[in-house]
Amino acid sequence: MSIRSIPTRAAALAVLAFAFCLPAAAQTCSNRGDLDARYCDENRDLVADTPKNPKDWQDPATLVFSYTPVEDPAVYENVFDGLMQHIAKLTGKRVKWFPAESYAAQVEAMRSGRLHIAGVAAGPTPYAVNLAGFVPLVAMQHADGTIGYTLQLIVRKDSPITKVADLKGKRVAHVSPSSNSGDTAPRVLFRQFGIEPGKDYEIVFSGKHDNSVMGVVNGDYDAAPVASSVKDRMQGRGMFKPDALRVVYESQPFPRTAYGVAYNLKPELQAKIKEAFLTFDFKNSALAKEFKDVSGFKAVDYASGWKDIRLIQSQSGIHYTQDSLSKLGNKE
Repeated sequence: MSIRSIPTRAAALAVLAFAFCLPAAAQTCSNRGDLDARYCDENRDLVADTPKNPKDWQDPATLVFSYTPVEDPAVYENVFDGLMQHIAKLTGKRVKWFPAESYAAQVEAMRSGRLHIAGVAAGPTPYAVNLAGFVPLVAMQHADGTIGYTLQLIVRKDSPITKVADLKGKRVAHVSPSSNSGDTAPRVLFRQFGIEPGKDYEIVFSGKHDNSVMGVVNGDYDAAPVASSVKDRMQGRGMFKPDALRVVYESQPFPRTAYGVAYNLKPELQAKIKEAFLTFDFKNSALAKEFKDVSGFKAVDYASGWKDIRLIQSQSGIHYTQDSLSKLGNKE
């Protein structure tokens, strides 16, 4: 089985061109919840049910895999190579890498049927579930079995900012709309400290967590809310000195990136992909060198695991629509 990279721009253009042109499958459905009209949730687990008719199942000879564009996608193709080979071995399929350039492009690729397996960041996961039929299966776990990360508000070591209330009048980097720790969570959680993001301080969208982190390190921003997992990985790679930053606020844990599949893959194929994640030799892989705080993959439940994130998004006035999806790719 070979693993090849899909040309980024060509794939992105194809995804954008066809994302919403596909007709929704007509089906009788007793419950949808927040799911798009093309999906059904009769078992009420909040994710799209696998189609009842086998004719509607996907069983492609080549599976397309993508990791969240929270950092430079090109960096991660080699990191995930071993996992993709393991998926190829267990499924008997070829596996190709899709370097998603934005959250929206990744969601649209799965919605259009061009992406089959994906690691979707915590914030965009509900969008992918409701608009693209994404079914979360696993997440990376710590040695103690937890899968959480936190929102950390970071500042330079020499910054006068010591608490959230000190953000008034400052220039603060948010990642992009829909990023949980980088945008929607601080918009809700900072209110308890009397701070209204965008009103009490200027928001500058950096596009990615690593841009926010390095922007604070270099003095481009006064502060930034970021995912602890990303900041810690960057520090582990030596991208900045350990004492360059201070954390002035940290939230309770949120779930990490969800790894899952398109809802309409053949059931046996879905099961094999999940098995591949859970049986992968993580400790002896390139993934272990990149994600040093991780011991392997753990099965997850979307309904309970993403409850707080869905609540934060709901309180932020977010609705899972095509219009809100188009804003996921904003990087300005």
